[in-house]
Amino acid sequence: MRIIYAGSMRLLRSTDLALRALMRLAVAGESSPTTRQVAADMDVPYTHAAKVVAELTHMGLLTARRGRGGGLALTERGRTASVGALVRAFEGEGDVVDCEGAGQAGTPCPLSSGCRLRGALRQAQEAFFAALDPLTVTDIVAAPTGPLLLGIGRAP
Repeated sequence: MRIIYAGSMRLLRSTDLALRALMRLAVAGESSPTTRQVAADMDVPYTHAAKVVAELTHMGLLTARRGRGGGLALTERGRTASVGALVRAFEGEGDVVDCEGAGQAGTPCPLSSGCRLRGALRQAQEAFFAALDPLTVTDIVAAPTGPLLLGIGRAP
């Protein structure tokens, strides 16, 4: 069961990594960091970063070249991608709460036939996504964020 708490919105780790990877690549300039470098810069396990990079590549938001001179690069589609659409893709558009298995031993919630909370939470989730829809990756790396991202992972 995945619950989004109204007081403290929590994204899946893969969603967070996807957003941060795209942001990092958006300011990479001419360099093409590898998945390993991006993982190190973000201080996350390589295996997690590799899964996210594979999904972002599959979505057409970045390209990955292997071998000497290879690395990752953000595509034009990646620069203009809606942050809301990206979050939806990684989070899924399922219900905020799992009413079918909410009870003890996985039994359905006894309120499921007349619960108003489920609908209200679904509306809140959609409002969250809708607030992110107009933002693009380019928007979220504008100053002051972009210059800060350039310093991540560099030795002092």
